[in-house]
Amino acid sequence: MLTDFAVRAAKPRERLYKVSDGGGMYLLVSPRGGRWWRLKYRIDGLEKSMSLGVYPRVSLALARERREKAKDLIEAGIDPSAQRQAEKRKRRASFESVAREWLAMKAKTDAKHSHAAFAKVTWDRALSMFERLIFPHIGRRPIATITVPELLQVLKRIEATGHHDTCHRAKQKCGQVFRYAVVTGRAERDLTADLRGALAPVRTENFAAITDPVRIGKLMRDIDGYSGHKLTRLAMQLAPLVFVRPGELRAAEWVEFDIGRAEWRIPAVRMKMRDEHVVPLSNQALQIIRELHAMTGNGRYVFPSPRTDAKPMSENAITAALRRMGYTGDEMTWHGFRALASTCLNEQGWHPDLIELQLAHAERNKVRAAYNRAQRLADRRQMMQWWADYLDQLRAAKNDPPAVAQTAWPHLSRAANDRFAARGS
Repeated sequence: MLTDFAVRAAKPRERLYKVSDGGGMYLLVSPRGGRWWRLKYRIDGLEKSMSLGVYPRVSLALARERREKAKDLIEAGIDPSAQRQAEKRKRRASFESVAREWLAMKAKTDAKHSHAAFAKVTWDRALSMFERLIFPHIGRRPIATITVPELLQVLKRIEATGHHDTCHRAKQKCGQVFRYAVVTGRAERDLTADLRGALAPVRTENFAAITDPVRIGKLMRDIDGYSGHKLTRLAMQLAPLVFVRPGELRAAEWVEFDIGRAEWRIPAVRMKMRDEHVVPLSNQALQIIRELHAMTGNGRYVFPSPRTDAKPMSENAITAALRRMGYTGDEMTWHGFRALASTCLNEQGWHPDLIELQLAHAERNKVRAAYNRAQRLADRRQMMQWWADYLDQLRAAKNDPPAVAQTAWPHLSRAANDRFAARGS
């Protein structure tokens, strides 16, 4: 075994040489006088070596202490050199690098992992939010060293602009990045858990929508008379007939439509709830689809951007058209076509299960959700055709909307009524 005197006395020679201390540890002396502690060990049958430090910064006693810690890891089946490298990566991993890695993982959209992936619009918004609001402040900081007050300060900057919803979305996305860092060994915990109650609450507001039958009729007539871009008019005419989410409509692709079966099947990757969604197409919807096919059927998107066929219609297109027709944001929104349909169908006695299923809302009861996905397409087809006919009546009635009998689930077959009645809602 070495002594402090022997270590100090180890002089340079013409060639590199070793001075052993036992237990696999030795002092490596270079011709230029440099001295390094190293440990030779075997793990899984392979011989390896690792540095224990540079003498005299690392004394003989400290080198032996590090040797014993490394041997404890080896006995536990852990490669001390590999663990050291992992710890280095952990210390060096910045928030931005981890966030971009997490986003890359969330961009995977194959069918097997569709539930874990983001829709493209969601992914784009997340990246934009990080690049504008988060990365400039903590992007370069090692994620393992970021503190709760530091993260709170970043979020408070967003809150100070009055964008409370954006602030909470940023907190949510940061939490997802921290949790990803935890499971990949680059952070100890999710810091956002400590921010509960530290941010101003978000005031939830419903999307503005017209639900009065007389005003719905006027809206339908105004849309028919819209003098702007024809694709925008057709999108507005189709929106109340299918009442899907704005992103699902504007990014619709021709491969999703089966005109022969009168169905629009939106793939899971484009749906908010990550389940394929079937939209039965009424006769009126099919007429619009055929007109659209004559215009854009040779391309990918049903509603391509006026600037390029490679992108879908802008998310602001219908909103701008509604404003041009004189409807303010407090009266009607693109998303409001869903509320318009939901409110009226409920008022006219259609079963809530059918409406919620057609809206593609999440079903909290998993057993019931499985039943819903397997049944009731025929009933929904009836409902969608009834709804399209009702909108035509409102469009034509002007100041005298049609009276609709408030019977249980109008226009459904007796068998369907009996089934719903037995199950309840």
